[in-house]
Amino acid sequence: MLILLPPSEGKTPAGRGAAVDLAALSFPGLAGARREVMERLAEVSGRHDALEALGVGASLADDVDRNRRLHTEPAAPAHRVYSGVLYEALGYASLTPTQRRKADEWIVVVSALWGAVGFADTVPAYRLSMSTALPGLGRLASYWKPLLRDALAERASEGLVVDCRSSTYAAAYAPPAERTVTVEVLTERNGKRTVVSHFAKHHRGEFVRHLLTRRGKAPATPTALLAAASEHWNAELTGGTARRPHSLALVLEG
Repeated sequence: MLILLPPSEGKTPAGRGAAVDLAALSFPGLAGARREVMERLAEVSGRHDALEALGVGASLADDVDRNRRLHTEPAAPAHRVYSGVLYEALGYASLTPTQRRKADEWIVVVSALWGAVGFADTVPAYRLSMSTALPGLGRLASYWKPLLRDALAERASEGLVVDCRSSTYAAAYAPPAERTVTVEVLTERNGKRTVVSHFAKHHRGEFVRHLLTRRGKAPATPTALLAAASEHWNAELTGGTARRPHSLALVLEG
């Protein structure tokens, strides 16, 4: 199984430790592209209009300043650096050793800076969105798309792909539609359904945790994934096509 996650907007800096080793990260073929993005990000982060260029407010000035020294900043495992709503609900720290091994094996985070990293890869905290355009590289979703297609081709061919990314990060990589299931969260009130936005992150995190902690074999088909989801949620599966992935909806009562 391959579980695709977006990074969290907020990240927890490592207190100490060695700097990132780009060649030691998962998908080492991306090392050159990672170095290029990191260098361009450092340049932009040192400009007088850095906050505007990166689309962030003044409260994140320290995060942007950190972008200038990512090659020397302490790095920590991705599951600790990414610490937003989805990751809190996933709760890596409270998993058993066996469940953590599953997480490290199954989860890949699609990143504007790194392209894609494994859950146990060590990286520094940074501030960069996939929707950002960097000088010489353009919009990062477009920059990474052909690179991730090649880098993740083998990994995505091994079984079911569970895609929990937001649309911003989904734009950077399209896994094989026939073996991919996207996860959306809906609320139903008085027979009317609406898409959950912010709190969808929390419920996707809970769903990933359920996949990691449940007993039995990992779901290998969209139908098996629906059965796993139905153990805790009112869930529905919409079949895909050759170009459109399957879609799993977790339906919450409003």
